[in-house]
Amino acid sequence: MFLDSIIKLLKDSGFAALTWQSIVMIIIACVLIYLAIGKKFEPLLLLPIAFGVLLANLPLTGLMDAPSDSNEVGGLLYYLYLGVKKGIYPSLIFLGIGAMTDFGPLIARPSSLLLGAGAQFGIVIAFIVANIFRFEPEEAASIGIIGGADGPTAIYLTTRLAPHLLASIAIAAYSYMALIPLIQPPLMRLLTTKKEREIKMEQLRHVSKTEKICFPIAVTIFCVLLLPSVAPLIGMLMLGNLFRESGVVERLSDTAQNALINIVTIFLGVTVGATAKGSEFLKPETLGIIILGLVAFMFSTIGGLLIGKFMCWVTKGKINPLIGSAGVSAVPMAARISQVEGQKANPGNYLLMHAMGPNVAGVIGSAVAAGILLSLFG
Repeated sequence: MFLDSIIKLLKDSGFAALTWQSIVMIIIACVLIYLAIGKKFEPLLLLPIAFGVLLANLPLTGLMDAPSDSNEVGGLLYYLYLGVKKGIYPSLIFLGIGAMTDFGPLIARPSSLLLGAGAQFGIVIAFIVANIFRFEPEEAASIGIIGGADGPTAIYLTTRLAPHLLASIAIAAYSYMALIPLIQPPLMRLLTTKKEREIKMEQLRHVSKTEKICFPIAVTIFCVLLLPSVAPLIGMLMLGNLFRESGVVERLSDTAQNALINIVTIFLGVTVGATAKGSEFLKPETLGIIILGLVAFMFSTIGGLLIGKFMCWVTKGKINPLIGSAGVSAVPMAARISQVEGQKANPGNYLLMHAMGPNVAGVIGSAVAAGILLSLFG
């Protein structure tokens, strides 16, 4: 009797339901957890995503199961995932980013918008290549947006155009964001000369409070009138920045850039990771997406650097082209890499604030690119 009970318990346990796909994904999840904790690769996002992958591939948990009827209760992560599916979490992340970001460097040097636009080059390249490899246009658009190095934007666009690719695209986007310190520096050194990297840039002009208050309002009006589909992202980004710059809602600003964004990051990361079930994730197209994502990211970096070199030539050496690589929207990591590479060439070089202009422009640029793709293929 006792032995029968043990046998029944084992048959009903998750051990009996393990498949090779589940085992592979559990190993992948553990590797991602190691990278997040041991190597500190974008841990705030990679750790919840990795644990979500782990939970999704433990059999029989039902965490992502949808209710079959109105009387049945679905899994916990199924309900939390609705925030991703309905586009709520990416927009709230943008609210927090706006509250944390100083747009002053962009306002002081509006030409930074060109660098942010140039750094969207990878989106176009990846879209074209994905079409060549016979991905559907909606899928190609979702893959291409990885080049913007903006996780929330990639998730927002993919849930609308190719939700079946969400896990692959989200993990690729956040992985490459985490690997910026490894991917960008070789390209920066390859495409710029030592003389260019040594260029010191003049101090940015002072930006008034009035300018900082008017900027998010003006950008919202222009961008949303031009691309109504981008209103959730641009609107929340600029609202968060208005909280920051108005000076009259400190509590709202503090909540947006701390408690709110942290809570949403947990829900977003865990539920996106939970979509990576082995039976659907371990396919040849997943490897293709990861490779195309790297191509997109590299060409976005290259595009920003080439525009930076052009601006350096036009201004007769007043612009350090290294700040062009910060045109991808990974704030503020990409700007820090520009600073690090600039100081390696010239210890007296201080490029961080100059690089923040293109970095912020990249956030706006990736959202606008998503709006264009959504208008074309949505």
